Amino acid sequence: MKALVTGGGGFLGGAIVRVLLDRGVEVVSFSRRYYPGLEEIGVKQRQGDLADQDQVALAVEGCDTVFHVAGKPGVWGLYEEYYRTNVAGTENVISACQRHEVRRLIYTSSPSVIFDGKDMEGVDESVPYPDHYETHYPKTKAMAERMVLKANGPQLATVVLRPHLIWGPGDNHLVPRIIDSGKKGRLRQIGHGANLVDSVYIDNAAKAHVLAAERLAVGSTVAGKVYFVSQGEPLPVWELINRILAAGGLPPVTRRVPSRAARAAGWILESIYKGFRLKGEPPMTRFVARELSTAHWFDIDAARRDLGYTPQISIDEGMQRLGQYLHQT
Repeated sequence: MKALVTGGGGFLGGAIVRVLLDRGVEVVSFSRRYYPGLEEIGVKQRQGDLADQDQVALAVEGCDTVFHVAGKPGVWGLYEEYYRTNVAGTENVISACQRHEVRRLIYTSSPSVIFDGKDMEGVDESVPYPDHYETHYPKTKAMAERMVLKANGPQLATVVLRPHLIWGPGDNHLVPRIIDSGKKGRLRQIGHGANLVDSVYIDNAAKAHVLAAERLAVGSTVAGKVYFVSQGEPLPVWELINRILAAGGLPPVTRRVPSRAARAAGWILESIYKGFRLKGEPPMTRFVARELSTAHWFDIDAARRDLGYTPQISIDEGMQRLGQYLHQT
């Protein structure tokens, strides 16, 4: 196998790269910038923009498998920017795969594509897309996900994975946000705090992607399918947050805000930021308020059955590793 990993220098992309190298796979990374660490472990790098069709095609050429991990995350920003990366970028990846006769495309999506603002408890992949999204990230990821599934056919086999709240050593998104907010005393428990959420340790998420690739082929069981990926052991969301804070040597969150008040504050802050065109992200948004006050955990039986996926690293062990990493950095 020769595999391309878009976003190979990122948190999840880098973990997938390492798993592939351990399996003896030749790996190419496509990212916006150069990563010296990838060069050191023998990964060929190509720099470029997902929205540039020619650059994407050049990176895909010669590969038989593509892991499309790169994307624009977050809960705030211009729709055009999310569309450019998440939708147009994915369209370019699919087009390049078809042009260069790539046989397998593994796409990293998100459970947020089905989030309708209400509790999701033990739901499986049959849950439909909602009619409305409160932020651009899930909307554009859902658009891209649909394109990837539609592209599955007799020449190109595709599969979609939906890992939820990836965390662990090297995280450059979730953990740093929690730690930074904890240090500044900005965190407030929203709602009753008993709502369960799924998460997934980074190594487990990466191995799930490689397992999907190993089982993916034209006409195979996994082709054209979507799979949730998690630890399979949901926790109350504020217990998860407090455990991450503890790994960073910080005290737990004790102050609370009613969920309705948080959503109202999110609406007001969004209006102010849009009206005055303020830079940065509002301290609270309606989407974040709903995410933190509702349950969202998923049935991963399909991933266990079809991908052979089993979380190898437990939450307890993952938190120990995260604590060691944070104390060393």
